[in-house]
Amino acid sequence: MYLKRKLASFIGKTTLKTLRLLKKSGSSYPGKVALSVDKDVLSELAHDYETIIITGTNGKTLTTALTVQALKQKYPNLLTNSTGSNMKQGIVSAFLSHKAKKGEKKIAVLEVDEANLVYVVPHLKPKIILTTNIFRDQMDRFGEIYTIYQKILDGIMLSPETIVVANGDSPIFHSASLPNKRVFFGFNYQEDSDLQAHYNTDGILCPNCEKILRYRSISYSNLGKYYCPNCQFKRPNLDYAVTNIDLLTLQESVFDIDGHTFTLPISGLYNIYNALAAYSIASLMGISVEDIKTGFKQTQRVFGRQEIIHVDDKSLLINLIKNPTGLNQVLDILQFEKNPFTLISVLNDNYADGQDVSWIWDGQYEQLQDMPIQQLVVGGKRHQEMSLRLEVAGFKKENMIIAASIQDIIEHIKHAPTKHINVLATYTAMLELRKQLSLQGYVKGELN
Repeated sequence: MYLKRKLASFIGKTTLKTLRLLKKSGSSYPGKVALSVDKDVLSELAHDYETIIITGTNGKTLTTALTVQALKQKYPNLLTNSTGSNMKQGIVSAFLSHKAKKGEKKIAVLEVDEANLVYVVPHLKPKIILTTNIFRDQMDRFGEIYTIYQKILDGIMLSPETIVVANGDSPIFHSASLPNKRVFFGFNYQEDSDLQAHYNTDGILCPNCEKILRYRSISYSNLGKYYCPNCQFKRPNLDYAVTNIDLLTLQESVFDIDGHTFTLPISGLYNIYNALAAYSIASLMGISVEDIKTGFKQTQRVFGRQEIIHVDDKSLLINLIKNPTGLNQVLDILQFEKNPFTLISVLNDNYADGQDVSWIWDGQYEQLQDMPIQQLVVGGKRHQEMSLRLEVAGFKKENMIIAASIQDIIEHIKHAPTKHINVLATYTAMLELRKQLSLQGYVKGELN
């Protein structure tokens, strides 16, 4: 068994080196090859690492990046899967690609797909599992939110010694008993009132009595200071909390956590949750507040998440969209755009996007009508559905440009009437766009 795992590791690393010679990223395939030799090779690769797992519907990639930057102030040579390849073979590839220095503490910070947690936890024996949130997402693959949470629970239950760090503002994370030590983070900056979530919101039934939850405050969707008016169920006490929001713009966010002021070079309330999650992990790992602040300031916009790419004289802001809650948060931050801009919306329905695209009808596209949009371009495999949704939102069909391909979209970017361009793209559309921009020299680094 030992020799088989060593052989699998050797073949995986050789595959990775070959791909890199061919200028390929190797973010997933080497792991697939190694697993074909020995399905337990991850145990060999990870046996002396202290591992942190970040999972949930939205925010995994940025929370991982923020955590890495904070921990790097103390542990500069971390292992992570920065390309977002978060299924088992991608995790194996990340370990195959990492070179630890002699004598240093080995730490891995990994984002893991919700449905893959159960396959990697037995090998990684993580010190911490952090859950960001659970929203309706790719229902043809994941099912309803309760199905997703059960998949996460199944993974956590395989490691009762792991510390579970959970978003305390999400009712579902307080709905089941666990043998693990639990730590909660959340928002605590608004005055108490008495609210009910929007009627089109998932996950607002009390897990004890199934009455509709009410809230003392709501940050967005079903996240907030919830309580059940019929029984004793309520938000748990928070261990880490956002205590003030000082500034929100398209360029940055300034906010307080536990009374300390942080600046994040990224926009959006949802990214403050990601920063709070990363702060919670870093605090548990003994990182000082000042080092966390330094790490946050050094964080770059990552891989399609408010990523800025310059195409000739155009400034392109790419926003990944994949489910209603995430889409509505992205639409909210577009309200900070004061310059006239071109909007490009690209909708694919490949397996990795989710093949059911009905979720766009829960997006609040109507608010785009109040923004300074000078040109509207629609593309992707499901451009007809996308253009219909925008037509219902109030845009005239004759004013929409239909792009037949990614190349066509890039030509529209180059010849757009505005310098500022905002792109809303599903996952595979975002990858295709970045790949083509990379081939034309506008994106540096890995293709995928």
